Amino acid sequence: MSTRLDHRNPLVFDTHELGRRPGALQRLSRTVDAPKDLGIEGVIGVPEGKPVELDLRLESVMEGVLVTGTARASAEGECVRCLEPLRQQVAADFQEMFTYPDTDDRGRHAEPVDDAEDEDTLFLEDGLFDLEPVLRDAVVLALPMQPVCREDCAGLCPDCGIRLDDDPGHHHDAVDIRWAALQGLTDSLGTGEKDNMSGAEAGVDEKQEK
Repeated sequence: MSTRLDHRNPLVFDTHELGRRPGALQRLSRTVDAPKDLGIEGVIGVPEGKPVELDLRLESVMEGVLVTGTARASAEGECVRCLEPLRQQVAADFQEMFTYPDTDDRGRHAEPVDDAEDEDTLFLEDGLFDLEPVLRDAVVLALPMQPVCREDCAGLCPDCGIRLDDDPGHHHDAVDIRWAALQGLTDSLGTGEKDNMSGAEAGVDEKQEK
């Protein structure tokens, strides 16, 4: 049966050199371009095409190949407090078993597995495995759900939106809305009294002229 995986894909790895003798080890280092949507959508992630450094340890076991590794990359996003762009280094550790699809641990034809178990199992295909789904899950778990540019970021002023770290002394005088309403009423009454006084004065002047 031909494999569906493309060995030219940088996230597809070949285990033929490792062999199937339990205990055999192989260490690999590879820098690959980040696939699309590597991160938390709309929050933070590794931009597509940016370098991702992979350090892998492949171990042959009875059931398949155990892959242990670390991925390192630079993630970009936006601070949830001040909304400024940020960049953060991320190191994601992972370990995953890639199972031989057609034989058991003694090389005999394997018994069929149920659909639920099959969905949770990652298989080798003609000695190849695709690391992308494992990498994607690991990076998402390693990234912060609410990234900040720094731990003590003061955020934005809720009244005017200015970045508080740019103006440490920034503040607005608190005004009680009840006093504000009374002040408005007082101003209105004051204006009315002035108008009445002006009218009265004008009447007095007219009488004096007569």
